[in-house]
Amino acid sequence: MTQDGKIGMPPGAPSLEEILLQTNDMPWRAKSLKGVHEKMLWRDEETGASVALIKFDKGASIPTPHLHASNQMMFCLSGHYEYTATGVTLKPGSFYCNPKGNVHGPTLAHEDTVVVEIYDGPHYPVRPDWYDNDEDAR
Repeated sequence: MTQDGKIGMPPGAPSLEEILLQTNDMPWRAKSLKGVHEKMLWRDEETGASVALIKFDKGASIPTPHLHASNQMMFCLSGHYEYTATGVTLKPGSFYCNPKGNVHGPTLAHEDTVVVEIYDGPHYPVRPDWYDNDEDAR
């Protein structure tokens, strides 16, 4: 026991502030844009920064050009996902970085695709019209 009356952790024990998720045990949450699902892994409620797994069903798309309110980064784990206006294509092992304010899209998932998506702040300056609720746009 420590001087302040708390039970001390043994050397090498994980910090209770660490996060360990077994993503295979987490359900996918369907977003309001058909064919798009997420597993939110971490979010900073103060800044809007987040890390999530995003799954696009084959044929799913972000329908219009758009921009983000922060830097967007994606690492493709599986599938084939294309930014159709530019031909930028993500396949397994691809890393994509889209700087804050850069207009990009539309997109198309040529195959079922899973990416790790990271934002260093809020996702959108305003909710895109393809989402019918604010939670899907955060």
